[in-house]
Amino acid sequence: MADSSAPLLLTHLEDEEETSPPLNFDKIFEQSLSGFELSQFLQVILVGLASAFDAQQIFITVFTDAYPTWHCVDHTLCTPATTDVCRLPRSAWDWDGGFKGKSVISEFDLECSSSFLRGLPTSAFYMGSIVGGVLMAMIPDGFLGRKQLLFYTTLAMSLTGISIFFSTNIWIYAFLKFSIGIARSQTGTYAFNLIGEKVSTKWRPRATMVPFTLFVLGFMSLSGIAFLVRHASWRVVYLCTSVPAAIHSIFIYFFALESPRWLHVQGNNEQAIEVLKRISPGKRAYLESVSSMLPSEETLEQSPSSSIMDLFTRRWAFRRIVVVMIIIFGLGMMYYGVPLAVRDIKVNIYLSEALNAMVELPTFVITPILLEKFNRRSSMLVTCLVGGALGVFCFVLTMLGRTNIAFVFELGSFFCARIGFNLSAVYMIELFPTCVRNVATTMIRQALVVGGACCPIIASVGRNVPSISFAVFGIVVSGLGFFALLLPETKGSSLCDTMEEQEQSDQALKTSHVSC
Repeated sequence: MADSSAPLLLTHLEDEEETSPPLNFDKIFEQSLSGFELSQFLQVILVGLASAFDAQQIFITVFTDAYPTWHCVDHTLCTPATTDVCRLPRSAWDWDGGFKGKSVISEFDLECSSSFLRGLPTSAFYMGSIVGGVLMAMIPDGFLGRKQLLFYTTLAMSLTGISIFFSTNIWIYAFLKFSIGIARSQTGTYAFNLIGEKVSTKWRPRATMVPFTLFVLGFMSLSGIAFLVRHASWRVVYLCTSVPAAIHSIFIYFFALESPRWLHVQGNNEQAIEVLKRISPGKRAYLESVSSMLPSEETLEQSPSSSIMDLFTRRWAFRRIVVVMIIIFGLGMMYYGVPLAVRDIKVNIYLSEALNAMVELPTFVITPILLEKFNRRSSMLVTCLVGGALGVFCFVLTMLGRTNIAFVFELGSFFCARIGFNLSAVYMIELFPTCVRNVATTMIRQALVVGGACCPIIASVGRNVPSISFAVFGIVVSGLGFFALLLPETKGSSLCDTMEEQEQSDQALKTSHVSC
């Protein structure tokens, strides 16, 4: 009886193998990482911490380049009603605490300098981020890998931050800020990609929120660090943030694992399987049994390639990239500018920056709700309009002397800017196919940085016209938000891989929301 049933069983297995789709790396990847083990969590935290140190370098000038408080020394020339030290002889006033090195403004004697010179270091930082973004985009994807690129950028950022301790004038300081901007320009992108490529589809939405959350926690920790060393030199703030970042980069080098997907694309399937074994030790037996069944590498050359020319040769793609960059430019101005301008409201700088960071945390819960309940286009438009209106109200209330209420509106405008940034991150993934998505993301990120580069000078003008920068940010983000009406609605659509698939999907979505 056994002999008669054996051929039937073999025939059944052979038929099943013929009808079932061939085993590929993606199926092995998803199966081996179907759970979320402790080793995966530690890898996500280790890589995501790079975003925390990145946030500290982005917002550190809020404290190091702040305008210190001062007091009268010679009351025959200086009275409590005096508000402009530039109209007084230097002997008639002094900085509070008698310590000149508390801020870059006081140490380098910039209190009476132009708004351009006072905002030069921060602007140099953002300009460096722009230049670095272009340079990093030119590095071939297969040159170093996700892990190595993250290691080198975080190490360069931290070492340059430490070197700022030895800067002797505003020009050297601005040059080093420019260098930090270059070094950290793609740190967040590398960390985000490395995390996203080491978790399964099921866990990716949650895991990719970790670097965003750590970014906010890094922003919040900066307020605490600055408060603890508020009586010391501004240089100490750079040491307190850059030394831990340097130590973290060493941990990345020795303990972070390379992206298994990147290794597979490079043809290193054996290394990719070894990484999966270390990430998910509970699936080691499964990985050993299927590792020899991976298909050959000849199909890799048939995958769609990214080309920046595709974004210019097709009218719809060029229109989308321009429109999204315009919207992101406005969001970048508000997101990076509001924390810089908050010092003009005359509230506690340490408390205000900590609260600005805290209001970001709820956005990671609210954003998925907006994406599920409402359309992408309308959500973007309403967020920009509300955020812009709150910024204008903040300016009006400050002029009326209602600083406490104005600060609440400032928090609201910053909250909307973060919501808009989260929405745009998802929106732009759905607007562009896989073959140009990386290139499009790089260009859109540059628009964000350009918007941030405009903020220091605008915020510095607020020293002369109190809180006018809030009105500028509000009007800009509200006006540019209307460009969202020019974008197609993508809710309910699947991601496409080629330009042709994207065109077919867009056409289908106009009538029946059929995915590609």
